[in-house]
Parts: sequence; C-alpha cells; structure tokens
Amino acid sequence: MIATPSEIWVYLAASPLLHLTMTLTAYLIGDYFFRKSGQKAIVNPVLIAIVMLVVILRVTNTSYETYFEGAQFVHFLLGPATVALAVPLYRQFERVRHSAPAILISLLAGSVTAVLSATLIAWLLGAPQEVIASIAPKSATTPIAMGVSEQIGGLPSLTAVLVILTGIVGAMAGTAILERVGVRDAGVQGFALGLTSHGIGTARALQVSEVAGAFSALAMGLNGLATSLLAPLLVHLLGLW
Repeated sequence: MIATPSEIWVYLAASPLLHLTMTLTAYLIGDYFFRKSGQKAIVNPVLIAIVMLVVILRVTNTSYETYFEGAQFVHFLLGPATVALAVPLYRQFERVRHSAPAILISLLAGSVTAVLSATLIAWLLGAPQEVIASIAPKSATTPIAMGVSEQIGGLPSLTAVLVILTGIVGAMAGTAILERVGVRDAGVQGFALGLTSHGIGTARALQVSEVAGAFSALAMGLNGLATSLLAPLLVHLLGLW
C-alpha cells in the first residue's frame, strides 16, 4: 500500500530533526539567492527563509510550538553566536576606545529617537496603548525588547514580531540610506545598523566589513541596555504607562 503525502508528512513530523532541517534548508536557499543577486541587501536571506517557513507551516497546519520543538537548537546557537561577536570587537578595540565620546552621544541620541519616533507615530495613528507599549522597544534585541514590553504593559509576542521586522527592514535598507545621505565610514554604518536593527542588522554589517560588524555588535549590546532603561522612562513621561 502506497502512503499518501499527508501520511508521509505525519510520519516525518514526529521527528524533531525535520523542523531543524527545514530551518537550515530555508536559510541556505535564501543565502543562495542573496549570493546570486551579488549580495544585494534587498535580497535578505532571513526574510526569504521566514516567508518559506511560514508558508510550509501554514500549508501543513503545523503549530509554532511543534515547529520550535524541533528547531530550538538554532535558538540555542544564538547564545554562542552572540558571544562570538566579541572577536571582531576585540580586534577593533583601539578604534572603539578612541571613539568612546562619539559612541556614547550617538547611543543616547539613537536610543531616544528609536523609542520616541515609534511611540509617537503609533500614537498619532490612534494605536491602542498596549500596541504603543509593544512598539517602543522595537530596536532592542528580542529577549530584552520582550522583557521591556511586558514591563510597560505591551504584548511581548507582538514586540517580537516588530523587532524582527525592524531588523529585516534595517538590514535591507540601512546601508543604502546611509550611503545616500553621505555616511560611508564603515564604523559609523555598523554602529547605526546595530543600534537600530540589532542582530539582523549586525549580520548585515558583518557582510560589509569586520569594522562595521564590530561597531554593530557594540551598538546592539549597548542599545539593549539603553532601551531597557530609557523606554520605560520615556513611555512614562509621555503618559502612556
């Protein structure tokens, strides 16, 4: 008796390796198109992988919980990958040290702008209070953003989506916008990408150069700390919390 496609899928879905393999395959396909395009930022491999996985999960009626059970090894690797960002940062330590005043001023300006611009636009568009609170920490890395969102009355799940969208848009358009306005220094570009687009922006910065990647990793870490301190304060001052 020949098994039907649905029966084959039920059998394969019982193995946690299926969803891990799906995740890696989707990203490799996205990376293939990214390289075929000449590494154009607009052809973002993360976006391509996300779209592919969403379509597959919807078509197969697979819940996110089931998918994550198999793909959580990739989530685990985020920790070592983040720690590994210290390597390019260490190599650029002298340049970072000499740029410390500019870095601190840029961090403060960027963090405040990221929170205020998002919350004010959402408020002007008539968004509910919990949506405004959810969008406030969107430029911080996901774990920090979700924690801040929960603290100020937002929806952590919505925040996670907004963080990913922010990272993808920043990675796709960030370098082009910076070059258009005359910002071509690799360190400055990297810091801007890391501050606004966290991990996904840092991945893009590393594709530009090691200098950009080092400054982006630094900005991602510092902005996570700054957002956790500034977002609750700014939202409170605006009377939204």
